[in-house]
Amino acid sequence: MGRAGPDRASGVARPGSPASGPRPAGLRPGWLIAGFGAVLVAAVAGLALGPISLPPLSVAAELLNLIPGVDIDSGLTAREAAIVTELRLPRVVLGLLVGGMLALAGGCYQGVFRNPLADPHLLGVAAGAGLAVTAVIALRPATAGDATAGLPVTVPLAAFVGAVGAVLLTYLLGVAGGRDRSPATLILAGVAVSAFLAAGQTYLLQQNVDNIREVYSWLLGRVATAGWHDVLIVLPYAAVTAAIVLLHRRELDVLSVGDEEAASLGLHPQRSRYLLLAAASLGTAAAVSVSGLIGFVGIIVPHAVRLLAGTSYRAILPLSMLFGGAFLALTDLVARTAAAPAEIPIGVVTAFFGAPFFVLVLRRAKRVSV
Repeated sequence: MGRAGPDRASGVARPGSPASGPRPAGLRPGWLIAGFGAVLVAAVAGLALGPISLPPLSVAAELLNLIPGVDIDSGLTAREAAIVTELRLPRVVLGLLVGGMLALAGGCYQGVFRNPLADPHLLGVAAGAGLAVTAVIALRPATAGDATAGLPVTVPLAAFVGAVGAVLLTYLLGVAGGRDRSPATLILAGVAVSAFLAAGQTYLLQQNVDNIREVYSWLLGRVATAGWHDVLIVLPYAAVTAAIVLLHRRELDVLSVGDEEAASLGLHPQRSRYLLLAAASLGTAAAVSVSGLIGFVGIIVPHAVRLLAGTSYRAILPLSMLFGGAFLALTDLVARTAAAPAEIPIGVVTAFFGAPFFVLVLRRAKRVSV
């Protein structure tokens, strides 16, 4: 009965015993309202601010006009309305989707691996996508005129295939050792796969120095999009990922007490773990395929939500998706306005916020483990 106390590593009480204490609080309506409010504020700010600043209330009214049957005089000219709906809206929506997927995947990885430092790049997703995109850019036939011709179609497809391939390779390597399929084994497999793929990417860059600038423009991350093409690419995968992860989020609370206890409660730990990993990796691959490599979102947002809203994944995952989308939309706003008319790579901005936060998370994790 002595094992019924709180789990020191996860902060989650072990269920199934009168001495286990209260269960982690679930999703509270106030936090859900705050999450949707953050998305709304980020969307309006992203649409209103830029080289041409527009009144936020007029922008909000113009958004309402997109609803069938609604006709409100926003006070914007036809040119200003086109800026909102045709130029800025696709970019803001893409930022919300990519940020939501990266944060949701980060929270899911942290639950599966019971590690607050886990993020969507853990299983080699970044390295796989980076190698594939580097190969497409560096090895494609030379074209006359625009040096980036053909990239809008080939780069997302290559990134998606590379990311998914890296995850599959990590899984195969992680289970190749026999019956030891612990989270630590998969983490080590991901590190090995990432190192191998990163070496391949470095070799390609060294052999094709003329294309380094194009590769790095993608590797540093961006959510710039001309129209709704990229949004339509990532939307189906985002919907599938969100549905699977959110429907199984309660299982992460059970997994947090350990595989033996989870099995005694009727859960199949390995089956649940691989289903959640597959769904999170699918969403991450789709996000990376259209946005490039944007780091730290999967660490910052889920951990901040855990500190503020509680340790239950019933709350962490949906709130991470909402606040992650808002965070990346606002980060993109900073990236395109801080040094206007130039644009800072969004990966640089997220690293500026994420690196200090990562250090704080690491220090806190060390104190908990002592």
